[in-house]
Formats: sequence, structure tokens, C-alpha cells
Amino acid sequence: MQTAPSPEQTPALARAGTADELIERARALAPALKERAEETQALRRPPEATRLDVRRTGIHRLFQPARFGGADAPFRAAVDVMRPLGQACGSSAWAIVQNISHNSMMCRWPVQAQEDVWADNPAALLSGILIPNLGRARRVEGGYVLSGRWPFVSGVSLAEWAIFTAFTPGPDGEEEDRHFLVPQSDYQILDTWYSIGLKGSASHDVVLDEVFIPEHRTTTVDTMREREARYPGEPVNLRAPLYCMFGVYIGGTALGIAEGAVNTYLEQARSRISRASGKAVSDFPTQQVKIAEALSCIEAARLLIYGACDRMTEILESGRLPNDEERARCRAEATFAGQLATRAVNVVWDAAGGGAIYERNPLSRYFCDMSAANRHITQNWDVSAISYGRTALGLPLDNPTL
Repeated sequence: MQTAPSPEQTPALARAGTADELIERARALAPALKERAEETQALRRPPEATRLDVRRTGIHRLFQPARFGGADAPFRAAVDVMRPLGQACGSSAWAIVQNISHNSMMCRWPVQAQEDVWADNPAALLSGILIPNLGRARRVEGGYVLSGRWPFVSGVSLAEWAIFTAFTPGPDGEEEDRHFLVPQSDYQILDTWYSIGLKGSASHDVVLDEVFIPEHRTTTVDTMREREARYPGEPVNLRAPLYCMFGVYIGGTALGIAEGAVNTYLEQARSRISRASGKAVSDFPTQQVKIAEALSCIEAARLLIYGACDRMTEILESGRLPNDEERARCRAEATFAGQLATRAVNVVWDAAGGGAIYERNPLSRYFCDMSAANRHITQNWDVSAISYGRTALGLPLDNPTL
């Protein structure tokens, strides 16, 4: 069993800083993550130095409320942070995007729960998994008792807290999708993460067995949807449809991985000589076509991801909430951006020839990482496209989390 180390008192900043400062810190951190990429893969988790760097820089605190020292950042900032991290090390980025997104979710918990996590440890790292049919909870005096086993809990080996979802009988007897906030001491991490991609993301299984969760550390899926502003000037990230935006942050991470792959291929192709002909690979028109296709896919993915951020910002800042079609469109465009990013990686992978298959070639890591990232539920094009297509045709939205 792996356990998260105790939080340090010195590296964490009382105030994380502004969004622009966090973006710059992410860019500055990227070279170190790239240098540690092989070590991260071998450990099957980000090394301790990376965990300390995340806490020190506060890059995971983008959406943490300002009252706890967070940045209350705009949506675009998450993409700006995740792109350089994904370019450097897909596994580390995959763990960090969980920290960012679950911090964002914490904003919807009761204030007492937020105090539990952040009052004494404002740089706390959070992980979680949002598959309710893998857990069961029953109501008891003062809260709930939760049991279950959840896979794919990315970054859990680094986290001090995790969020789990489970079905439980609701007030009217119907099944209720409820979210639970659990300290690391109350769950068991199983060493299960042996994967072909994102090898160092520590996406292990987690088990809870009859764990008591006090009432204030639970909330329902309904609170994760968009809500009206509670005071003038409230940051839009506190009002956003969180499951919808989660797909945007994952898509931004996939975009970073793709950018890293294409940049790596360009560096190699510019100096590569064909063994068969002895000519420069860059002189082959087929190579030129492929790199043009990959770069165009990357640019289109960027436009889609940032467009989704800007559109959601515009809607919320106008004083209204996004309708069903707008939420479904946001998820679908983020997913399609991920599809374009995957296409870019596949194009340069095919163009790279036999030398790409060696583990020593970083292009093989990007290829495997993208293959794994593309299996995330937010990157499932069929699921996202059906929701968007239904709402565009005037049919009811089929995804209860959106």
C-alpha cells in the first residue's frame, strides 16, 4: 500500500498568487518535469520532488477561493497551465490536472468542509474519482457510511484528500448521486497502476470499507452544476458547470501532450537522415504534408479549447446560466479538441519511422500517453457528441452530470 506523506509546513504559500503568476510558474516548472519524465514512469508516480514543486508553486490552486489564498482564476488559465506541463511530462500533468479540477469542485462543498481541507494546509493536494455506481453509502446519525472500490484515481499517491461518488437512497427514496470528501487516512490505495500510457500518473485503485463521512463532507451532484451569482463580482469559476468544465481541463492537458509530441518530432525530423536513401527526411514531400497536418490539428484544437473557455466566461459574465445545448456544446468541443490532438500525435508517430518505437525515444512516451488520455470519459467522442447532437435537435440532455 502506498500512502501520501504528511504535508510540510514550509513550502506552501499562504497566498498562491495571481493567475498570471501561476501560469509563469507552470512554464518555469516544465523543464524540471521533462527532466524527471523517465523517473516518473519508472516510479509509476510523480517523484517527491514534483510533489513538493506543485505545493511550492501553488499551480494547483488556480480555482481555490481567494479566502483560502487561491487565485480564483479564469477558465483560460487552466489551459495555459496544463499545456506546458503536458508538453513536459504527460503523467505529471495528468496528476496535476486532477489536483486543479478537484480543488475546483471543493468550492461547492459546505464551508466547514473547505475549512477541514484548507484552513491549516492551503496547498493541500486533492484527487478523486467520479463513478457513483462503484460505491454504496447509507445514512447514519451525523452523516454517511461509505464503502466501495474505485479505479483510475489519478494522483492519489500524492493527495492528502480525495473525492469519491456513490449512490445512496435520497430523501424521497430515489437513488441519489452523492459526493464524499475523505482524508487519506481513511482509504486504502491498491498498487494496481500498470499501464501502457500515463505510466507515472499514480492512477491506482482505492478501497473504502465502512468509512464514516460526516454530513458536512458530503454534497450532491446537483451542486456541481452551474448556479446563480451570490454576490456582485463573484468569480465565474465559482458559478460554472463543473463537470462540463472538467472536460475542458482534461482536453487542455491532452493538447499539451500533443504539442510535446509534435515539437519532438520536428526537432528529430529537421536533422534526421533516411537510412534507405541517405537524404534529409525534411526534404520528403510526404513528411512535409504530415507535419502540416499535425500542426493544423494542433492549432484547431487550441482554438476549440480556448473558444470553449471564452464562451462559458461570456455566458456567465452576462448574468445568465448556460442552457443544456451550451453545456453539451462545451463538453463536445473540448472532446473534439482532444480528438484533433490525438490525430496530431498519430500523424507524427506514423511519420517518425522505426526509430520511434524505442523506449529511449520520447516520442514513444507521448504516443502511449495520448493513447491512454484519449480513453478518459471526457474524451469519448461518441458520448459527448450524442449529448450535443441531441440538444441541437431539441431533444432532452441525456447526461445528468452536465
